[in-house]
Amino acid sequence: MKSLSVFALAALLAGGCAGLHAQSTYSTPQSGTREVCHTVQVEDAPKDNHQIAGTAVGAVAGGLLGHTVGKGKGNLLATAGGVVAGGYAGKKVQENHQANHPTYHYEKRCHQE
Repeated sequence: MKSLSVFALAALLAGGCAGLHAQSTYSTPQSGTREVCHTVQVEDAPKDNHQIAGTAVGAVAGGLLGHTVGKGKGNLLATAGGVVAGGYAGKKVQENHQANHPTYHYEKRCHQE
C-alpha cells in the first residue's frame, strides 16, 4: 500500500513538471482509444471590457482642460465639452492599448483518438 501511494505521488509530480508546449499521449488498452493532450496558449479577455478606467481618466483630464477656457457660460460649456471629448478619447486610448497588448494563459486540452 505504501509503495502504491509513493508511485502515485511520483506520477503526479512528474505530470505537473511537464513543459508548456508538451504533448502527452495516454492509451487505455481496454477501449483501444488513446487520449492526446496538448498545452495551448489562450488569450485572456480584457479585465475592463467597457474601458471604464480610460473613460474616467479622460473625462477628468478633458474637464480640467476645458475649465481653463472661457468665462461664465462659455466656461461651463467648455468644461462639459472637455468632459465628453476627454471621456471618448480616454476610452479609445484604452481600447487601442488592450487590442495591441493582450495577455495570455496556458491550458491543457485533451481529446480521444
